[in-house]
Amino acid sequence: MNLSEAVARYVAHRQSLGMRFCRQASTLKSFCRKHGETDIDKVESERVLEFIAGTGPITLNWRTKYDTLRGLYRFLVARGYTTCDPLPSVVPKPSISFVPHIFSRDELKRLLHAVDTCQSPRRLLEGGTLRALLLLLYGAALRLNEALALTLADVDMTEQTLLIRESKFYKTRLVPIDTDLRGVLAAHLAIRHQQRPASDAPLFVTRAGGPVPDHLVQAAFRRLRIAAKVLRQDQIPQQPRLHDLRHSAAVHRLVHWYRSGADVQRLLPKLATFLGHVDVASTQRYLTLIPELLNEAGARFERYAMGDRHE
Repeated sequence: MNLSEAVARYVAHRQSLGMRFCRQASTLKSFCRKHGETDIDKVESERVLEFIAGTGPITLNWRTKYDTLRGLYRFLVARGYTTCDPLPSVVPKPSISFVPHIFSRDELKRLLHAVDTCQSPRRLLEGGTLRALLLLLYGAALRLNEALALTLADVDMTEQTLLIRESKFYKTRLVPIDTDLRGVLAAHLAIRHQQRPASDAPLFVTRAGGPVPDHLVQAAFRRLRIAAKVLRQDQIPQQPRLHDLRHSAAVHRLVHWYRSGADVQRLLPKLATFLGHVDVASTQRYLTLIPELLNEAGARFERYAMGDRHE
């Protein structure tokens, strides 16, 4: 059995279990392209390690590739398709743990201001559409694919909610929108309705009227980040990402709760629901500690230790 056939069987198996398995399937296709039509018993350990490690430092992507290939070879060995396991026996740890970038309020303003400076009639994504999308990603703490999948019918301005359909974990949820975000969406909807779209048409479209692809937004954000000079000042090599808007929204909400004296532990499950997580543990990785958050948490504990037990 050649490698491509083995991968096809494995992907079909995982998807038959109800998994989307899209990202892993893409990784496995890249693995096949690197090895060609090689027999699965002839895949060399050295080339597997080259595929996993790439050319840069050890990152979390190393572990992601390893885990994907580990699943493939467990499947193949368990079904007797092969007795070979060419994966490395030692799994190194990343030299630097990845930490999402938490945008400051000033950085967010600079990114939005840069939308106008980065505009060009030749670009498929209009400035107004990009600005509304960025504000939605931050204001509703959405994943990019969730925002791009929204249709006009999913925005209920009367109930002040967004309907997020079968996103990660196959969950559908309602996301409330606040006053500021309602204003942004109302202005965007007014423009969209002038185009007389169907109710199931995408909320965000390109200049050509088609759905906005993921890569178009990612490329636009990279231009904004450079124009706004939003750069990391720590030792993490990855520059601020579009997805970090979601991390930032979660952390800023937590800081607000601490400052307002809210019961943060009681509110964390609500934040998990808002973000579309299956449990609070999944939410905790979004709550990256920043000096501002540490100061607020420390002040809360100090007040408690000094005798104010009502915190």
